[in-house]
Amino acid sequence: MRVYCRECGCKGLNKGSDHLSRDFVKIYYTCSSVHCGHRWVSTVTFSHTTTPSSEQVDRIIFDRLRELPKAKQREIFAQLGAA
Repeated sequence: MRVYCRECGCKGLNKGSDHLSRDFVKIYYTCSSVHCGHRWVSTVTFSHTTTPSSEQVDRIIFDRLRELPKAKQREIFAQLGAA
């Protein structure tokens, strides 16, 4: 992600970050223009998922299967050709 100085429009240089949580990061920038010298902090936050992780989908399926009675589990596996 490219960030630009709001004062002069030059590129911002990432000088460090503080990971405050899995979903929130403070990023410290300095303007690349020696004539400007502007420094600032930006934040990056997690907004929402657009495509779930395949690991998450697998976990949801297995959790749902575990909740089913054993007879229903066997029926589903038989339909899938796994039994």
